[in-house]
Amino acid sequence: MTDRAVLFDMDGTLVDSEGLHFDAMAQALLDMGYSLPEGFADRITGMTGADCHALLQKTIGFTPPLADYIAGKYRSYLAAAAQLKRRGGVDDVLTLLSQTRTPFAVVSNSDRILVDANLRAIDLQHPGLVSVSRNDVLRGKPDPEPYLRAAYLLGVGPRNCIVVEDSIPGAVAGLAAGMTVIGWPEPHRTDLVFPRATILADPDDLSSVLASLLSAPSDTRHFKDKTDVSR
Repeated sequence: MTDRAVLFDMDGTLVDSEGLHFDAMAQALLDMGYSLPEGFADRITGMTGADCHALLQKTIGFTPPLADYIAGKYRSYLAAAAQLKRRGGVDDVLTLLSQTRTPFAVVSNSDRILVDANLRAIDLQHPGLVSVSRNDVLRGKPDPEPYLRAAYLLGVGPRNCIVVEDSIPGAVAGLAAGMTVIGWPEPHRTDLVFPRATILADPDDLSSVLASLLSAPSDTRHFKDKTDVSR
């Protein structure tokens, strides 16, 4: 069994769900008498629900409270979540992790109700799976706390963790946690400029880069200091 661990972002990385997130947001706003400006989808990749709400307030003068926005969006999202699929290339990566006996976790900026719905839809929710939602931490990405918590739960040191992210805030979080970060943008988001220390993967081929990293020497020191992430 490898002494490495892989920490996956969820939306846009494991699950082809970014489109549904945007459609659910658009429907919620329409129900409240608003419409989204053109190009808004490209601005919210990797953001928390609260951050999206704040951006809506700033850009279109959105006045409904956060709770109403969240309720409206989640109602629409959950109605269609069962139709979600794994992102192309994920099956190959999961096979690689199984063959190398590499543990993995899911680390998301989404709330627990959406994380669980997504994992059920793509048949990844099972006993023992480590997943960290926005509800499980004080600060979401780009803060490193979600990734540090996942490392703590897996019992693997940050230096031995490989983060896979499709968004800039997520990549920033992984790097701030002291982890190796793979930037794996969705095929239609090759315009993203990841932080310089990010290792870029072809949008259609994550497994090659990940296999190379898993076979490289790693830091064998385990994660001893659990004080700040053991909530």
